[in-house]
Amino acid sequence: MASIPQPYRSRCRSSGNTMVEFALVAVVFFMLLLGIMDFGRMLFTWNAAAEATRWGARVAVVCDQNSNQIRALMKRILPELTDANIVITYNDGYNPDGTPNTLCDKSTCKGVEVRLANFTFTPVSPFMNFGLTTVPPFSTYLVRESMETRNAANDENPACFI
Repeated sequence: MASIPQPYRSRCRSSGNTMVEFALVAVVFFMLLLGIMDFGRMLFTWNAAAEATRWGARVAVVCDQNSNQIRALMKRILPELTDANIVITYNDGYNPDGTPNTLCDKSTCKGVEVRLANFTFTPVSPFMNFGLTTVPPFSTYLVRESMETRNAANDENPACFI
C-alpha cells in the first residue's frame, strides 16, 4: 500500500480545526453585530420618542384640544406607541397641593405637557435585555398659544392638518 505524502496528510488533519475556529469566531462576530444593530435601533427609538413628544406638545398648544389628533401624529412618528403610553395634560396653573389643575379650556389654559409613560423598546437579540429596554419618560411642556384649528377669518392652521 502506498503511503500518503506528508504535506497532504497534515492538511487533512487540520481541516476540522478550521471549521471549529470559524464556528467560535462567527458566534462572537454575529453576537457583536446584533448588539451593535440593537443599540442603534434603541438610540433611534429614543430619538423618535423625544421627537414625538415635542411634536405632540406643539400640536396641543396650537390646535384645538383634540387628543386623538395629537396621539395620531405621535404614532406617525413612532408607530410602536399605544394610547396608554401617551399622557397629555392641559393645565391652568397648580392647585395649592402642587398638582396641576387640568380643568381648562382654550381661554384659561396656561400650558400643555405631553409625555410618554411605560414605553419599552423590544430588542431583536435576546442578550440585549439588560435594562436599556425601558425608554426614559420623555416629557415636553409648552406654553399655550392659539389652541384653535381655525382663526377668526376661518383660515385653517396648517399645523393642525398634518
